[in-house]
Amino acid sequence: MSIADNIKKLKAEIELVNVQLIAVSKTKPVEDVEEAYAAGQRIFGENQVQEMVEKYEKLPKDIKWHQIGHLQTNKVKYIAPFISLIESVDSLKLLQEINKQALKHNRIIDCLLQVYIADEETKFGLSFDEVIELLRSEEFAELKNVRITGLMGIATNTESEKQIKEEFYELRIFFSGIKQSFFRKEDSFKEISMGMSSDYKIAIEEGSTMVRLGSTIFGQRVIKHYKNLE
Repeated sequence: MSIADNIKKLKAEIELVNVQLIAVSKTKPVEDVEEAYAAGQRIFGENQVQEMVEKYEKLPKDIKWHQIGHLQTNKVKYIAPFISLIESVDSLKLLQEINKQALKHNRIIDCLLQVYIADEETKFGLSFDEVIELLRSEEFAELKNVRITGLMGIATNTESEKQIKEEFYELRIFFSGIKQSFFRKEDSFKEISMGMSSDYKIAIEEGSTMVRLGSTIFGQRVIKHYKNLE
């Protein structure tokens, strides 16, 4: 199936349950993004700042760009003028830098706090306790140019659907507690970004509001064919 066909099929599947589709375009050429755009897709996710900036400059300006990978503080300034949502905030230090750069551009930048839910050391994210500590801090209260609109999590890369389901469930329950404790009066705190191509159906069952899909839309990344050569 073509990129356009894949998007049409996915939108029909997930929009019925009011879930947003984030097309993960990392490593994909501009032509692929243009094909997805022509099919009606407007939200794209990238994990490399340089690649996102290059695509932003070449593509239509009504695209909403999401930063979905680990973000270094020294790279924030490059995406601050146009980024729609930073899904991968994993420290107060990063949030402070986003606030600083947003202020320079007279913007309020929406962010998700990335929560560590996987049983894998390679994943980034805040622990449940660290999220609470951050939100209670005086430093966070001073940040006027960022808006926390929800949480993001990446499940363990495993064949066990039971484990994936439990990790997503825990994040949803934690989200509800955070909403009640810190954002009760803020309608903007509503997003739970969880689920990728391998597990998005489980994520939707567990209450995800955003799914980040790459290979399901664009096909496998070329880089995967070379892993056995390393």
